[in-house]
Amino acid sequence: MSKDKIGLNTICTHVGEVPDKQFKGAVSPMYMSTSYAFEDVDVKRYPRYFNTPNQEGLSKKIAALEHAEAALIFGSGMAAISHALMAFLQAGDHVIFQQTLYGGTYNFATTQLEKYGISYSFAEGWGAEDIEREIKPNTKVIYIETPSNPLLTITDMTAVAELAKKNKLLTMIDNTFASPVNQNPADFGIDVIIHSATKYMGGHSDICAGAVAASQAYIDAIWESSICFGGSLSDQTVWLLERSLKTMGLRVTAQNNNAQKMAEFLEGHEDIDAVYYPGLRSHKDHILAKSQMHGFGGMLSFELKPSLDASQFMKSLQLIKPSMSLAGVESTMLSPVLTSHALMSKEDREKQGIRDGLIRFSVGIEEVKDLKGDIEQALAHVKTKSVLV
Repeated sequence: MSKDKIGLNTICTHVGEVPDKQFKGAVSPMYMSTSYAFEDVDVKRYPRYFNTPNQEGLSKKIAALEHAEAALIFGSGMAAISHALMAFLQAGDHVIFQQTLYGGTYNFATTQLEKYGISYSFAEGWGAEDIEREIKPNTKVIYIETPSNPLLTITDMTAVAELAKKNKLLTMIDNTFASPVNQNPADFGIDVIIHSATKYMGGHSDICAGAVAASQAYIDAIWESSICFGGSLSDQTVWLLERSLKTMGLRVTAQNNNAQKMAEFLEGHEDIDAVYYPGLRSHKDHILAKSQMHGFGGMLSFELKPSLDASQFMKSLQLIKPSMSLAGVESTMLSPVLTSHALMSKEDREKQGIRDGLIRFSVGIEEVKDLKGDIEQALAHVKTKSVLV
C-alpha cells in the first residue's frame, strides 16, 4: 500500500519497519553490528554513513511522516540543526534567523558561524516582512521556528516559502514544538524540516536524537557533510526511537487536548498574568495557526502575577515535574531563563519577550483535573508564603 494513501497512525506503526525474515517477529529486529560485508553487496553499510538497516528504516518512517522524500537521523536535535546549516553554508554566506528562536540555535549562530566566515542576522520579528528586511546579496538560508520556543509565536510558512523562492533562498524550519502530527511544513513549501527527536518523536524522556527531512537532493547534500561530522545515532537508540514513534499520533493528540484545556484554565485564572498558546482565540496568531496546523500542540507558556514567585511555585508542584526538556508523557515545567535560553544574555532574551518570570509548560497525558489540582495547590502554597514574608 502506498504511504501516500494511509493515515498518520498507520505510518507511525508500519512505515519503515525492518522485516524479521528469520523469526517473523512483530517488531523490527535490532542490528547492532558496526561492521558489514563490503564484497558482493548492494550497499556498503557503516553506522556513520546513516545506512544500517535500523537507520534506513527509521529514516523512511520520518520522511513519510513529514511528507518528504527522504530523512536522516542524528545524535541530538542540535546535531540535526548544525549539520543541516553547515551543509548549505560556506565562508562568505549569510543566513537569516527569525527573532524568536530556541536558545541552543541562537547560541550556535552567535558562537560558531563566524568561525567559518559565515555571517548571520536576526529578524526584528517572526513575520515574512521582518525576514525580508534582512536579505542581503550573499544570503543563502532563511531559518524559522513555528510555533517558537518558548513564546509560541507563529510564522506564516507559505509567506516565508514564497519569499525564499522569489529570492532563490533555501528555507529551514525547526518543527519540534508542532511535531509531524500537528504540522507538515513541506506542504507549505519549506525545504528542510528539522526536529529534536528527543521531544515528541521520542516522547518518553529517555531518548536523545535529532532528525532532518527534505527532498532527496537536499538530504544527499546534508549526507555528504554529515558523514564527515560524524553525528550518527546508535542502533539501539534508533530502535527505541522507532518503537516510540509508533504511538506518537496517539500521544500528541492526547497532549493537544490537555494543553488546550490547561491553557483555557490558566487564561481564566486570577493568579495568571499572561498565557501563550496558539489554540487560544486571544493569541495574536490564532487564525494563522489554525490555517497551517492540524492541532495546536502540547506546549504553552505563562506568567504568574508579579507578586508571586515563579521559582517557589515550581518547587511547590507535587505532580507536575520541574524538569528540563519537554514533550514526555509526563507534564513538566521549567524556567527558560535558567534552562533552554540560559546561554542568551538578559538583554537578548528581553528582545524576544522572554521575561524572568516566564514558565514553560509541557503538558502530558495525565487527567486534566489532576493537573489543575496540582497548579491550584502550588499557587495556594506560594501565596501563603508571600503573605508570611
